[in-house]
Amino acid sequence: MTLHRPDTPATAVRSTPVAERALAPDLARGTMLLLIALAHVPWFLYETPVGATMLHPIEGGIADRIAQALTVIIVDARTHTMFGFLFAYGVGQLYVRQTSRGTDPRDARRLLRRRHLWMLVFGAVHATLLWQGDIIGVYGLIGLIMVPLFLGRTDRTLRIWIICLLVVGALITLASTIAGMTQTPDAAVTADLQRLSIAETDYVDSAAIRFPTWLVTLFSGLFTLALPTAFLIGMLAARHRLLEEPARHLSLLRRVAFLGILVGWTTGVVQALQHVGVLDVLPPTALGGAHFYTGIFAGVGYAALFGLIAHRIDTRRTREALPVRALVALGRRSLSGYLAQSLVFAPFLAAWGLGLGVHLSSWSAALVAVATWLCTVVLAFWMDRAGVRGPAETLLRRLTYRGARS
Repeated sequence: MTLHRPDTPATAVRSTPVAERALAPDLARGTMLLLIALAHVPWFLYETPVGATMLHPIEGGIADRIAQALTVIIVDARTHTMFGFLFAYGVGQLYVRQTSRGTDPRDARRLLRRRHLWMLVFGAVHATLLWQGDIIGVYGLIGLIMVPLFLGRTDRTLRIWIICLLVVGALITLASTIAGMTQTPDAAVTADLQRLSIAETDYVDSAAIRFPTWLVTLFSGLFTLALPTAFLIGMLAARHRLLEEPARHLSLLRRVAFLGILVGWTTGVVQALQHVGVLDVLPPTALGGAHFYTGIFAGVGYAALFGLIAHRIDTRRTREALPVRALVALGRRSLSGYLAQSLVFAPFLAAWGLGLGVHLSSWSAALVAVATWLCTVVLAFWMDRAGVRGPAETLLRRLTYRGARS
């Protein structure tokens, strides 16, 4: 550790310039916000009877069944782990960049702690005002816990803990599968509890429901082990610059992308076929744990895939292509893009707002998700051309770096 002498001022702590950002993480965030929208919008079908698979309706036409199946396979329990991986990767990037500029490691850790504390506050406000399923606060809590425990640990230590968490997660999954084969919980009751604040017609009452519901989500995101595992993998990947220098790690990225997505989609296909009634191998509740657990592999596989895509873009020198620039622009404003989805979904679809969710089915809700995401892409691209940062990123940055040593 480098210690600054009392008479030597520390290098100013500052945020990362846009020009220094790697392509893959921003490209991944911008693209995968579409999957976040597709994952959240089914919750707003608040009067539709659902099955035991991630609040998806038990009925629907062919278009609805296709939308449900694709969401179960590609989206559900996959996107949050990929963003958890990218969150940890960003933590590693920030720490290395700060210390390489001469910032005392203790100051860099304080900076991370402030950032994660403010993320927790952002999450609480977001959950109270709009969306009980907020994930910002969950990442903030995981950062507050995991960074002091694991930042600066050796590769060997990180690998051992990753393996331990995967093994424990597998055992929990096995136990939940066995329990699911013998128990038949009422899916309608579970769905009603999850959608209670969305179905509430009074806004104040809905906010009173949202906050305690979010608190459960906050700690369950930690105790399920999926996000902590993805966090450690992301921290290890950042140390070896897998997404910043994909050309050096092509073989590893290919293996991780192929195997991770294969494992995740295989269980997703089984779960989807069960949901639409094509298969009847096990009770749907028995498959839920395995579907959630394999989301770790799929999420990390998605991140590796974007590393490969970024390498292809750089090889072909197509960074300036319009779709790439637009997706990267949203990725650089992913926090604002994520919050913007709630600004559309909650007031327009929830019962306390316009209540349009009651008129949607799975396929039409998916169209709403895609349209919302496309609007955020366009807005982010316009902001990028105008040289304007995302409002949420700007606020978080100011709060994080305020009071930092200079």
